[in-house]
Amino acid sequence: MGFRKKTNKNPPVLSHEFIIQNHADIVSCVAMVFLLGLMFEVTSKVAVLFITVQYNVTISENGLSEESVVNHFHHGLKDLATIFFYMLVAIIIHAIIQEYVLDKINRKMHFSKTKHSKFNESGQLSAFYLFSFGWGTSILMSENFLSNPVSLWDGYPHTLMPFQMKFYFISQMAYWLHALPEIYFQKTKKEDIPRQLVYISLYLVHIAGAYILNLNRLALVLLVLHCFVELLFHVSRLVYFSNEKRQTGFSIWAVLFVLGRLLTLSLSVLTVGFGLSNADQQGLDLANGNFNVLIVRITVLATICVTQAFMMWKFINFQLRRWREQAQVQVQPVKPKKLQAPKTKSKKDKANGVNGVSSNGADSPRAKKEKSS
Repeated sequence: MGFRKKTNKNPPVLSHEFIIQNHADIVSCVAMVFLLGLMFEVTSKVAVLFITVQYNVTISENGLSEESVVNHFHHGLKDLATIFFYMLVAIIIHAIIQEYVLDKINRKMHFSKTKHSKFNESGQLSAFYLFSFGWGTSILMSENFLSNPVSLWDGYPHTLMPFQMKFYFISQMAYWLHALPEIYFQKTKKEDIPRQLVYISLYLVHIAGAYILNLNRLALVLLVLHCFVELLFHVSRLVYFSNEKRQTGFSIWAVLFVLGRLLTLSLSVLTVGFGLSNADQQGLDLANGNFNVLIVRITVLATICVTQAFMMWKFINFQLRRWREQAQVQVQPVKPKKLQAPKTKSKKDKANGVNGVSSNGADSPRAKKEKSS
């Protein structure tokens, strides 16, 4: 496997330090068990539940010349097994990025402990947001959600999803679930744990809620928008760590962050508040996946509004703290260098100079001249 860091000390087997140092190798072995299960007929049926996407539905569509078959998927309890397996994959990828990319950069840059942890966090999230933004954008383009905004609520409930969309949501939930054990594996500071638990919980609640309530189209658009803004922030922070004078990225991010919150609220109100309220299918129908009732719509909108307000509050505090730090740097006066006064000869030196002898016992130039004459 090769993920274990080279250390001089060998911690006891199954101790906390041993698990932390070798967690990627341990998780790789667990994932390999599921892959090996595909090779045997007895275990293949169980292994398939963890590795492949479940709940396949085949739909025949009549094209211009011939009949085509399209595969769609819906959600169910078996998705929990698939999410668990790809959570293991996310832990392995996290360890690869950490050891082969971020640790090498850290050794060259010699960051402090505070910058070291923030650099690792931004490095991991930059890779994830870049992947999520690119993948989500390709799905939006292929499904034509951007060119036809009415499709966000038209035909609700959207119980069937193409393979790419369903796998995208499974990957999102698997990634944020993997962040929970990473708090232990990365030895996160106690003061940082509440902050990480809050935003991990927010991601899981919103993504899983949209997935269960069949609001996957709206969630996909909002996730792509959010990932783009967060990608810009973490890339700007990486650039800032390399050179603290480069802060242009934070200014651009601040503008896009506010615009992102406004677009999120606008799309949510337009889809849930107006689109679903005027949809043809109203009422609660768990069998068909229809949750288009007033109480659900109010809960969804309230959750989104509270989350956006919380993010704006954190954003304002961040900007105020940043402006306060910049103001303190500008206000601090530059201390002028003290001019060194010219050295004056002491009385003893003057006396030695008069007698023709220097302070170190050697003859002064005047004494030498008198001797030569």
